[in-house]
Amino acid sequence: MIKATNLSKTYGPHKVLHLDLLEIPKGESFGLVGNNGAGKTTFFSLLLDLVQPTTGNILNKDIQVDKSEAWKPHTAAFIDESFLIGYLTPEEYFYFIGELRGRSKEQVDRHLAQYEDFFHGEILGQKKYLRDLSKGNQKKAGIVASFIGDPEVIILDEPFANLDPTTQIRLKGIIKELASRQGVTVLVSSHDLSHVTEVCERIVVLEKGQIVKDIQTSPATLRELEAFFGKVEE
Repeated sequence: MIKATNLSKTYGPHKVLHLDLLEIPKGESFGLVGNNGAGKTTFFSLLLDLVQPTTGNILNKDIQVDKSEAWKPHTAAFIDESFLIGYLTPEEYFYFIGELRGRSKEQVDRHLAQYEDFFHGEILGQKKYLRDLSKGNQKKAGIVASFIGDPEVIILDEPFANLDPTTQIRLKGIIKELASRQGVTVLVSSHDLSHVTEVCERIVVLEKGQIVKDIQTSPATLRELEAFFGKVEE
């Protein structure tokens, strides 16, 4: 589904990412972990063609992402609040995304109804612009918007940050349900090792832009990751 080959990104003298080969098959729930500066967000930015690679390329469903936009209809993401349109209300934003994804207002409304518990009465019907919502509520809106249109690939960068514990638990359930759908590939980065081991069947560890571990999740994975990061020097 996703294949990165000889992929690197350099800023001046600093190489922030270098992946010889990384393949993520269709339908996998994939976790990406690492300390600050490890290259997680850089990888997602390259995957979404937000920055250009220094070398190599990424294929998304056999489409080179920096050469064609044909991957966009089946791919969705929420990286941070820059993905939102601050002067819209959440409802206006959801309908806008729905229109881009070929969904009617009625279809979007049915989609949103599934996330009533996740929204916890704080998103819809509040008569607030997205820019006036808290960071956590902005994240809720952005995450749910990324699900509109039944994308085949969903990319979430630090989805648990700024969310209260109840919402984190609900989000873990949502991600697990998404990953259980046939053919949906979910990519998640997180600093929270317990969350990522709970929702991802495979975890890749980046250190200084390179893969240092590639783990199929098991009951021992959390202890393995904690031991690894306990030894890593910041």
